[in-house]
Amino acid sequence: MDLLNISDDELIRLRIQVGKELNRRGIKFNVGDLGEKLVINHFNTTPGLPTLRAAPPGTKNVDAISRDGHRYSIKTVLKAKKTGTIYPDSSGSNLPLFEYILVLELNQDFEIKRITRFSWTQFLEARSWDKRMNSWYVSLSKPKLKLGETVWG
Repeated sequence: MDLLNISDDELIRLRIQVGKELNRRGIKFNVGDLGEKLVINHFNTTPGLPTLRAAPPGTKNVDAISRDGHRYSIKTVLKAKKTGTIYPDSSGSNLPLFEYILVLELNQDFEIKRITRFSWTQFLEARSWDKRMNSWYVSLSKPKLKLGETVWG
């Protein structure tokens, strides 16, 4: 199908049809879900990186678990300058929420541009507080990204 030669209305109708079919098939297509799948696949097919599996749905702040039991939070960024939210522990303790956070940056074609891995300790140094959301995030600034380890890119 030549998308360049269809009208805006036809393109919108096509988008709606594709969305309905994705829902019918149970396929989630949002940036976060796509990023988790890309990261898990990248780790599982790259020698030297841990094998990951998706965490059970609803697991707070954890998206993947390694064979050795390490918990990974995965944050995917497409156009933003910071990650999504990481909510603090409701008990107020400073216990680690995960062992690693992986920040996946995607290019405009939804391909991996860079993956940066932060240990819990590195995350504590790199994080910033979002007053509006009452949560943490990681800025994609060069100084903050240098606190982690570039896994890809």
